Amino acid sequence: MDRRWLYKSLPAKAEIDTLAKSINVNPVLATLLMQRGIRTFEEARRYFRPSLEDLHSPFLMKNMEVAVERIHRAVNTGEKILIYGDYDVDGTTAVSLVYSYLKLFYAQVAYYLPDRSSEGYGVSRAGVMWAAEHGFTLIIALDLGIKASDMVGFANHKGIDFIICDHHLPDERIPQAVAVLDPKQNDCGYPFKELSGCGIGFKLMQAYASLYRQTYEVYQFLDLVAVSIASDIVPINGENRILAHFGLKKLNENPCPGLKALKEISGTRNDLDISGVVFTLGPRINAAGRVAHANGAVELLTAGTEEEANAFAGKINLKNDLRREFDSTITEEALAMISSDERKQKSKTTVLFKNTWHKGVIGIVAARCVEHYYRPTVILTESNAKITGSARSVSGFDLYQAIEQCSDLLEKFGGHKYAAGLTMEPSNLAAFEQRFEEVVAATITDEMLTPVMEIDHVVNFDLLTPKFLSILKQMAPFGPENQRPIFEAQNVRVLNALSTFKDRHIRFLAAQDGNEFFFQAVGFDLIEHHERLTGGDSFRMAFTAEENTFNGTTSIQLRIKDIKFDT
Repeated sequence: MDRRWLYKSLPAKAEIDTLAKSINVNPVLATLLMQRGIRTFEEARRYFRPSLEDLHSPFLMKNMEVAVERIHRAVNTGEKILIYGDYDVDGTTAVSLVYSYLKLFYAQVAYYLPDRSSEGYGVSRAGVMWAAEHGFTLIIALDLGIKASDMVGFANHKGIDFIICDHHLPDERIPQAVAVLDPKQNDCGYPFKELSGCGIGFKLMQAYASLYRQTYEVYQFLDLVAVSIASDIVPINGENRILAHFGLKKLNENPCPGLKALKEISGTRNDLDISGVVFTLGPRINAAGRVAHANGAVELLTAGTEEEANAFAGKINLKNDLRREFDSTITEEALAMISSDERKQKSKTTVLFKNTWHKGVIGIVAARCVEHYYRPTVILTESNAKITGSARSVSGFDLYQAIEQCSDLLEKFGGHKYAAGLTMEPSNLAAFEQRFEEVVAATITDEMLTPVMEIDHVVNFDLLTPKFLSILKQMAPFGPENQRPIFEAQNVRVLNALSTFKDRHIRFLAAQDGNEFFFQAVGFDLIEHHERLTGGDSFRMAFTAEENTFNGTTSIQLRIKDIKFDT
């Protein structure tokens, strides 16, 4: 699929020079920092040297003091507290963190996660009934609940109070809970709006610890927060950058038994970064709730011993293997449905339904379809006599707003700009497909329907020194809003050793006209360029620079993101 290269704007030369001089880096590095909002010495210091001291006071969040006091009253009077969370990675890590922290000093606490198939997303009637039947009088809802007004009201009638910790966009109607913690509320003055669901849970426990325990106790759970930040694709800036930095440090040096077992069973040998979490730990934790019950994930993440954790990790890994089978089979069916239907091929959207598709993997399938046909996509299946599904978007297009314009056809929906879930009556499927196509077609641009490669800076190979790469590494953790810099090199040629591997990837020694420096370059899933590369033509190359260690020797390797030929 052809990609459109976009170039980030360059700051004024005087501003670049001022920052470069103040922090003693070259102008290219100063430019990269300014593109990420870093403009002063102090901002650069905080960026390169994250500190837990720079975390915001949790009491800046609306209702935090009320929430803490309600928990403290429950602890003092011996009430039963139920930790209720979503079944995805963010939800299960949030439940595991809050449950594990409270269990350090309080026994009357349990957790509940809804069943994806029978209860669906959000606070369910079955969950509230279970809490009432088992004598719980306080529910702490994590990574959900901001749209659960009816269920919170139902719980109140049952004598159960709610504390909601959510990071999704609220409706105009806010649930009548004891406390609603969500920085996205219009009247919440919390300085950072993009915490994960687990991050909100962390802030609640941080607030409790600061008043009634020791704050450092909560930091032992930062590995769980880092996994949630990575897996929920939230921005890696502001407070999330601090939490991710220290969470990854904990994950790589001294993880909880569950994450340690998961790292081992996934074959992880090197330190994990954000991308490593996304592709190794995240899918395995998610698999528990996708093909079975998410309780398995919380059992793993709250395991007290390595022996327990290894047993739970083995079970989850088997579920992940099963998830992969479902994922692969359904993706093939979905792509075949598009390729065999001329109308679907020409549409601005993809909406597909099959009643036998497994509910747990349709979000993954939606993402796979976006990779092949770059456009907003909704994948639907049948569950409990309803049609339910997951939606994924493309860069720059607000999927949530498009679905909101179809809300009269939906029973419920929720999510973010780029990912959402929805449920409807079967009789509304045809109308939804037509409306969604009309709404998207009226607002999406042709540019949005073309994948984008965002270039940070055009560079020459002689810039890529070990010192330069050392500073680049300190810009991690990389992720949304703080992506690993992508460079463009011009007048590049294959010096020698052009080869392919696994019938998909390419590798060669890259040189640049007029430059004595050359580097090993590897391009994954770029075999389409192999034939043209054999001709010796010069080309432009978009790439990231990284360290590669082989047989004890570390060198700079260029990971090719895309290639465009000059003629």
